[in-house]
Amino acid sequence: MNKDNKQWVWLAIDVETGEIVGSYTGSRDAQGAKGLWDSLPPVYRQCAVSYTDFWKAL
Repeated sequence: MNKDNKQWVWLAIDVETGEIVGSYTGSRDAQGAKGLWDSLPPVYRQCAVSYTDFWKAL
């Protein structure tokens, strides 16, 4: 196991159905956020709300 290769799992969940509608695995930075956004179907992008844990990006 290589602890220097940190990967984050980003999930977008439909609040009404609980369905995962988007995902991204990778870095915890702007590139990761963009990867999650790009994985969302266009209909979800119209009303997306994001939440954070306020941890510092690595």
